[in-house]
Amino acid sequence: MAQTHQRLPSITLPDHLRPRDGRFGSGPSKVRPEAVQALAEAAPAYLGTSHRQAGVRSMVARLKAGLRDFFTLPAGYEIALGNGGSSVFWDVAAFSLIERRSQHLVFGEFSSKFAAAARAPHLAEPQVISSAYGTHPEPRPSPEVDLYALTQNETSTGVSMPVRRPAGASGLVAVDATSGAGGLPVDPAELDAYYFAPQKCFGSDGGLWVALLSPRALERVAAVAASGRWMPASLSLQVALSSSRADQTWNTPALATLFLFVHQLDWLNGQGGLDWATKRCDESAAVTYGWAEASEYATPFVADPAQRSHTVATIDLDPAVDAGTVSKVLRANGIVDTESYRKLGRNQLRVAMFPAVEPADLETLTRAVDWTVRRLR
Repeated sequence: MAQTHQRLPSITLPDHLRPRDGRFGSGPSKVRPEAVQALAEAAPAYLGTSHRQAGVRSMVARLKAGLRDFFTLPAGYEIALGNGGSSVFWDVAAFSLIERRSQHLVFGEFSSKFAAAARAPHLAEPQVISSAYGTHPEPRPSPEVDLYALTQNETSTGVSMPVRRPAGASGLVAVDATSGAGGLPVDPAELDAYYFAPQKCFGSDGGLWVALLSPRALERVAAVAASGRWMPASLSLQVALSSSRADQTWNTPALATLFLFVHQLDWLNGQGGLDWATKRCDESAAVTYGWAEASEYATPFVADPAQRSHTVATIDLDPAVDAGTVSKVLRANGIVDTESYRKLGRNQLRVAMFPAVEPADLETLTRAVDWTVRRLR
């Protein structure tokens, strides 16, 4: 059957409605031009060099030191890193952190994927607690659970939840913080494993995972490694820790990703660290949600303000306004990646509010959307 395609309206935004930087993607996210320039300048002595030698090992050391300062890690916490991003860390956790059974709070696409990874043949069936998209559930302490899997920020839905140890729970607390780390507040004392990838708040590219590990998590990793459980070396947290302690990764890292990660981290620490970053994201969230709440055609998808993410905003549009067309018009004008998460299937815009995104650019974006919607109507 022949398909018909609606012609995209020819709409050109005036200059005053064009943000200085039109990248609003929720990951990969905006990479600061200064970081790209720094990488280009460092490339001859850095890119294409051995990850076992001083040039790259010093970058790993800088990353660990910068993260320790940024998150104010208590004594005894360690930092491990490896290749593959947060999706690989779910498998790492299934082999190296879960002893027998985990509990998962599922309220979006990414929280559901860790629950799926925990259905491994050497583990008991995980406990799954779900809630409607646009909300988050609460953990239920259980003596059968030895790891509680939380998600600080569900990138697909724009829901965030505070990171707290479940009252009375004895198991480890592992937090997927991929789109929250670096932009949302966190107390390391409330968790045992805080893992993320750098292509969101940390303004880098994909390809790496980082985990902040408490002494209890380190004990679990060592105990599981000594138990005789079979696991691939690439999914062994014990192997990753041994490499990280030597300022290396077990296998070759993405060198550009590592460099951009460190550059963004240095910038964030220079601005004031996590306190500055969270305040910046709060300012951006006030701009974005304030616009949606005052709009005649836009509404925050997450009804409860306390559960709205301050790093990824999801904004529903009135059915009379096609969000896909709005995003296409914006893209044709250099404003990119405002589309909703594909599997969510809503008439919605999704906008990143990571620290690298200027609040003033978000203000301009909201006015550009209003202008575009008026023209489309």
